[in-house]
Amino acid sequence: MWLPILGMLIGILLGMLLPIRVPIAYSSYMSIAVLAALDSVFGAIRAQLEGNFETDVFISGFFGNSFLAAGLAYLGDRLDVPIYLAAIFAFGNRMFNNFAVIRRYFLGYLRNRSYLEDDKNK
Repeated sequence: MWLPILGMLIGILLGMLLPIRVPIAYSSYMSIAVLAALDSVFGAIRAQLEGNFETDVFISGFFGNSFLAAGLAYLGDRLDVPIYLAAIFAFGNRMFNNFAVIRRYFLGYLRNRSYLEDDKNK
């Protein structure tokens, strides 16, 4: 479970420390790619909590989703059609669903932990 979180934290740290600037012309592609990557990270955390995490599925989804989303944004720019909105909707929806499952898991864990501590104190 810690692999996706560690990777995300290292990526954020490197992004803040390295002097890499994305040209404004590519900013929409990068934002869609980051959204797709975050969707993959939340999906990996959810899969780990459910006990069915697979590294190869995570890595292929991480890069595949990012390139697909950036490609859709590029194609939409060339066709002058906002195709990137489909990627925003799909990845955003999945990301929020995965976050909801993760949140429920941790809330359930905290509830069970507090019940166990209450039983020990009796």
